[in-house]
Amino acid sequence: MNITKRKPVHPGIVLLEDVIKPLNLTITKASECMGISRKTLSELVHGHCALTPEMAVRIGEATGTTPESWLEMQNRLSLWEAKQHKPRVKPLSDYCCEV
Repeated sequence: MNITKRKPVHPGIVLLEDVIKPLNLTITKASECMGISRKTLSELVHGHCALTPEMAVRIGEATGTTPESWLEMQNRLSLWEAKQHKPRVKPLSDYCCEV
């Protein structure tokens, strides 16, 4: 998985811009199609929550794509965010030979 300096796009924003808007769907209609609440979809497409595996399956089924592709987008974003706050750690190998 390549990590870039630029923040990856949230999968919910991809869903909104590349799927929902081009199909001229409302958030309400898209949420009905996916069997979720309007609020849940709204939070996702505005980047206010992370994509879950269950939601990835729903999006995959609704769009004819793979859940893995949606989860990969979320993984890239989550890892990028985690790397922005690098914890101070010591390599385990520094201690492997202590007696």
